[in-house]
Amino acid sequence: MLKPPGKTTSSPFSPRARLRSFLFAGRGLRWLVRDEHNARLHLAASLGVVVAGFWLEISAADWRWLVLAMALVWLAEAFNTAVEGLCDRIHPEFDPAIGRIKDLGAGGVLVASIAAALIGVLTLGPPLLARLF
Repeated sequence: MLKPPGKTTSSPFSPRARLRSFLFAGRGLRWLVRDEHNARLHLAASLGVVVAGFWLEISAADWRWLVLAMALVWLAEAFNTAVEGLCDRIHPEFDPAIGRIKDLGAGGVLVASIAAALIGVLTLGPPLLARLF
């Protein structure tokens, strides 16, 4: 039987293969934090939010928003880094179209970061003000 174009045959489910996929994903996150300066800033911000959340004893509903916001930023940063790496690999010399693609990815990270900062202020601000004053 013919396979549709682009369709690859998948191997049967294997717990070992699933574990390997988690190891590969962990390796990707390790590369992200090790190689990307902005990812280290996101890590510091994420740790700061977690510490503040525990210190302020925020509710589970508030944690949901903060986790979502942090995940959004990490996803945007990882995808942007992947796109930039692919662009650099495909077209190493300067190209205005590649530059535009990279700028769009960076803009997506900026939007995610601003949204996360606003969620952080709206979520942590009131209990922080209550605790301080």
